[in-house]
Amino acid sequence: MAPIAREPGQKGVNWSNIAVGGIMNMVTTLGQPLEVIKTQMAANRKETMLQALRAVWSRGGVTGFYQGLIPWAWIEASTKGAVLLFTASEIESATVGFGVNPAAAGLLGGMGGGIAQAYATMGFCTCMKTAEITRHKQAASGIKPPSTWAVFADIYRREGIAGINKGVNAVAVRQCTNWGSRMGFARLAESSIRNLRGKDENAKLGALDKILASSIGGALATWNQPIEVVRVEMQSMAKNASANRPAKLTIFNTLGYIYKENGIKGLYRGVTPRIGLGIWQTVCMVSFADYVKAWVKGK
Repeated sequence: MAPIAREPGQKGVNWSNIAVGGIMNMVTTLGQPLEVIKTQMAANRKETMLQALRAVWSRGGVTGFYQGLIPWAWIEASTKGAVLLFTASEIESATVGFGVNPAAAGLLGGMGGGIAQAYATMGFCTCMKTAEITRHKQAASGIKPPSTWAVFADIYRREGIAGINKGVNAVAVRQCTNWGSRMGFARLAESSIRNLRGKDENAKLGALDKILASSIGGALATWNQPIEVVRVEMQSMAKNASANRPAKLTIFNTLGYIYKENGIKGLYRGVTPRIGLGIWQTVCMVSFADYVKAWVKGK
């Protein structure tokens, strides 16, 4: 997302970014197969990539790679995208107005947007997506797994709102670092590309340059994969959990448990598909979103 330039005389906030964010983040759900593989590997940390692919395929072939897409990924994508783009754009616009450089403004905007979307919309949706992807153990043992809505009702009945939002703090940390890093690195990459091409700081970049900058941002942002693995473990419904798994999970005791069980490699399980997913999401929500916002503003 390039710094948001307000039209002459424009006052107040740019409400159209809510619609743009919701629509563009729906596009990112085309990467659901990468989300499923990433979650499979993070939840089953001894599996190789090939084993994870086979496990997902065993859950219904091609449809196995789209578990959790309907309704949870769609609900999550449309709502979190709206919150993210609106919040990040307003923060970025305000900070640029105070003279902050684009990379730092992108970092602050992404962090603020990530935190807002986590607590506003993502906790229960991410929990339900993870439950949908990890409950396959029941089906593998010959037991017909309950429907997504039955899982939702069961968790709510047993644990209330806290259960539905289980792991939301880990989600907030992940999203804060995710989008802060993605937007910050993407802005930094854009500035570097301008310098390499001898362009002015405010000069527009071509489509390929913007995609390249977003790809760099999306790939580098996966440094926080341990937070994602912790989030998956906290929300996992897998039935084969170790006896050493803490009964009441927090971010820190889950981190310690994973490290003791699987070492440092365990904290980075699933990072390869997540790099692909991060690139795709950043290209959609940074590069492509710029063009859509410019088009909407021109209407």
